[in-house]
Amino acid sequence: MNAHSTLREILAKASPLRSGDVLAGVAAANDEERVRAQMVLADVPLKRFLNEEVVPYEKDEITRLILDSHDAAAFAPISSFTVGQFRDWLLTDAANAESLAALTAGITPEMAAAASKLMRLQDLILVASKCSVVTRFRNTIGLPGHFSVRLQPNHPTDDARGILASTIDGLYYGSGDAVIGINPASDSLENIARLLCLLDELIARYEIPTQSCVLTHVTNAVELIRRGVPLDLCFQSIAGTEKANASFGIDLSLLEEAWQATLELGRGTVGDDVMYFETGQGSALSANANFGVDQQTLECRAYAVARRFRPLLVNTVVGFIGPEYLFNGKQIIRAGLEDHCCGKLLGLPMGVDICYTNHADADQDDMDALLTLLGAAGCNFIMGIPGADDIMLNYQSTSFHDAAYLRKLLGKRPAPEFEAWLESMGIHDDAGALLPPAGALRGLEQRVRQAT
Repeated sequence: MNAHSTLREILAKASPLRSGDVLAGVAAANDEERVRAQMVLADVPLKRFLNEEVVPYEKDEITRLILDSHDAAAFAPISSFTVGQFRDWLLTDAANAESLAALTAGITPEMAAAASKLMRLQDLILVASKCSVVTRFRNTIGLPGHFSVRLQPNHPTDDARGILASTIDGLYYGSGDAVIGINPASDSLENIARLLCLLDELIARYEIPTQSCVLTHVTNAVELIRRGVPLDLCFQSIAGTEKANASFGIDLSLLEEAWQATLELGRGTVGDDVMYFETGQGSALSANANFGVDQQTLECRAYAVARRFRPLLVNTVVGFIGPEYLFNGKQIIRAGLEDHCCGKLLGLPMGVDICYTNHADADQDDMDALLTLLGAAGCNFIMGIPGADDIMLNYQSTSFHDAAYLRKLLGKRPAPEFEAWLESMGIHDDAGALLPPAGALRGLEQRVRQAT
């Protein structure tokens, strides 16, 4: 390993250990080789990332997007830096919210990934905490001192009664300001339309300043828009190579079509950020579309896709793909902090699904640790799931109670418009403390009890 090695090889060997890179055959053979690669990486000029692709330009529209949209003027302040100098500068007081925001269009995903590979956990937390990314639809997400929650009321049969019961629970804990978002058990258009109408009626009836989403494919979203179904946010899973995205049935032109169709609905009240993307380390490898690139660098390349469409929310589902890619709690914690930091550096409104599958070497103590670290890092939002156990997707995440804990611990508040609604409903007091349930949603509770 030396300066003449390819960027692809240097980045892969310099990555902190994770099972996915071992599976792909790109990881360092041992800790000594890893440290040597990190030393080589530290001396790589940032300009080299503009002249050497990790995925060939002619074969990959994501590479073309990254390079063709690169802002040379934004890059100018750091253009003379090496990766190591960039990492060091990010830790100085000169790297503040204003200077980092001005820099985002000049940072390529590979530059962000490279710098993060030289960071300790505390570095990842500190750098991310200095980034401010604010987005708006029916409320304002990402303001300093605020912390939002996706209320995730999934149900194994998409039963309306079960979904509404989970939603009541979440609202009484102050969750739901990021989005009330359902992963449907059935992806039929009729079922998706039914769920969207259910959430739309709920939000309208109680005048909740939030947005809804049913996480279906963008082609379904476009068709539902054509049919006049009420749709707030357009969702899609994305990855860091054209080939991996093709395995999801998408490309940039299709995302553009869906973005424009959703924008034209004009359903936002305080903003028009309408896209919701989910990512996760290992997705390209699982699709045999990684091109010999390490999984964290490919994850960062997915963020180039996301920022093209000005999303309201970007969620890295960090431990969901499984231990083949992130083996244990230590690897999941590192990956979650990397994803959040790199996404924020690239100007994205990052949230994290702090999660693991039941066959991973991880537990809720690991998730508590990552939850608290992400709170300190300024994460925009997390998931809120009844009991932290998703009974439809069968994985472990974070609960409504976990989100309330983090707000109380760190003095964080919900999105301001949503917080005002919580106070008006008697769910929060004016100091942000949760109040005992007092029937604010009584009509909805009665509907759940009466439903068959």
